[in-house]
Amino acid sequence: MKSRLICLLSAVTLLCACRSHGESNEVSAPLCFSDGSSGWVKYEGNPVLGNVELGTCFDVNVIDEGPASYNMYFSWRPKNSIAVSRSEDGISWSYPEIVLTEDPESGWEDIVNRSCTLYWNGQYHMWYTGQKMPDFYSRIGYAVSDDGVHFRRVQEEPVLIPQHVYEGIAVMNPYVMRDEERGVFRMWYSSGEAVEPNVLCYAESADGVHWNRSPLNPVFVHGKEGEWDADRIGGCEVHRLPDGSYALFYIGYSDINTARIGVAISRDGIKNWKRLKANPIAEPDAGRWDGEACYKPSVVRDEAGNRWMLWYNGRLGSNEFIGMVIHEGLDLGETE
Repeated sequence: MKSRLICLLSAVTLLCACRSHGESNEVSAPLCFSDGSSGWVKYEGNPVLGNVELGTCFDVNVIDEGPASYNMYFSWRPKNSIAVSRSEDGISWSYPEIVLTEDPESGWEDIVNRSCTLYWNGQYHMWYTGQKMPDFYSRIGYAVSDDGVHFRRVQEEPVLIPQHVYEGIAVMNPYVMRDEERGVFRMWYSSGEAVEPNVLCYAESADGVHWNRSPLNPVFVHGKEGEWDADRIGGCEVHRLPDGSYALFYIGYSDINTARIGVAISRDGIKNWKRLKANPIAEPDAGRWDGEACYKPSVVRDEAGNRWMLWYNGRLGSNEFIGMVIHEGLDLGETE
């Protein structure tokens, strides 16, 4: 049985009483990076969040709206919760603060993780994954907060559940952006198998609760045989570029245990995705903390700094921590 599944199963036995808050563990580190042929360069001081004491931290979502320059919402496995950590430089992060815990009485969220937070209309809106044990059936829930810390569920039931063959037993890893021109929320989500999903799908909603799936689903699938992402596709983030096109940052798997990060571009964010020639932009470094997999990317387009900043969770054995990658310059490069 693979390491990720073992970790998830062990998380169920953890006591909620362990949720304590400590002092800040921010540690300054020099700004030095290792070489990267794709133009994306890993920070040499990685990981930037997570250690033996904090335990596995995974599936991050970093936003620049909030009390800090960078506000990282992530899944905190030992606490069976979603937490937030803050940073002014993207490298030194505050001690995590829990923002949402599981609801065992719900019947569908024995575990909560894999979230996305959007600041809109004076509130923080979070779409998150709820998983039912022991089979990890996944659904997507919706919560809101006035301060970005204390979230309350909009409704008791999930806002998205598997309904189609391509969605398997899991809809998870939501990423949502607001389209003000059309007055809708746009969601990209992964679906398929329970622990590692298979494809990416798309849906829209006027209220964040009722979602209409695209008739083109799934909108992004695995690569060709022999490619680095030939087995399956996992969680993503989508960012609109200045020319109106969309950049999809996603997990690609060569097998269920080995994951890398890639980018694809689409004119409308739904169809005709074209992968970058430079893919993968982040991959495991053998023997290091991310030596077996590089999972879920979260990205900030830093115009002032003329760079892209990317955070991801790397895995070696049963441990998963958060690392950082930098791309100097805002041009992502050519597509295939």
